[in-house]
Formats: sequence, C-alpha cells, structure tokens
Amino acid sequence: QVQLVESGGGLVQAGGSLRLSCAASGDTFSRYVMDWFRQAPGKDREFVAAIDWSGDNTDFADSVKGRFTISRDNAKNTVYLQMNNLKSEDTAVYLCAAALGGSSWRSIGAMDYWGKGTVVTVSS
Repeated sequence: QVQLVESGGGLVQAGGSLRLSCAASGDTFSRYVMDWFRQAPGKDREFVAAIDWSGDNTDFADSVKGRFTISRDNAKNTVYLQMNNLKSEDTAVYLCAAALGGSSWRSIGAMDYWGKGTVVTVSS
C-alpha cells in the first residue's frame, strides 16, 4: 500500500510558475513509475507527465511539453512537477499517481495508487 500526498498548488498569474510535490510513503518508492495527471472542472482526467524508476526517462503530454518538467528524489520519496509559463488552461486539480508496471505510463487504468490532488488556478 502506498500513500501519496500532493502539495504546492495555489493561485498564480498567467506566465508564472509553480512547483508541485508529491510525498510517498508505505512502500519502496523506487519501485514505482510516478505520474502526474490533472482534471479540470467538467473535463476528463488527463495525463500530464511521467518519470521512470531511476528518473532517467520522462514523458510529457504535448500540451505541457517545453513548459513542465518532472523529477524525483528517491532518497526523499518525493516526485516533483515544475510548471513554468502557466496558462489559464492549466487550471485543474493535479493528482499524483504511482504504477508498479512500466508498460503504459499514460494510462489512468495502469496506475495503482492515487493521491487526493492539489488545486492549481491560473488567472489570465
């Protein structure tokens, strides 16, 4: 069992930056591929970014590529999402997720554990 707790959300102006954190506990953190998803009001949950067990490989949705970076610190059991040049369309609840398998990083169904999310609001 893995517990995930997100933090770092808030209100920011368009063009600004935020860094989200997700702290994990309950199992060996380095066993898991870590993902960030988001869900805007009235919309489906969507993939944002993923990072593999070692941190050597990452993946991003086209909508955030070049603006967001993902990193992890296995010693601190934490994954980060650095969000730069934020746009109003980035407004959403951002959720951290963990997957033991590595075959489908972008799939909601492949995630084994989820956090409760942190709210990001970008004002234009």
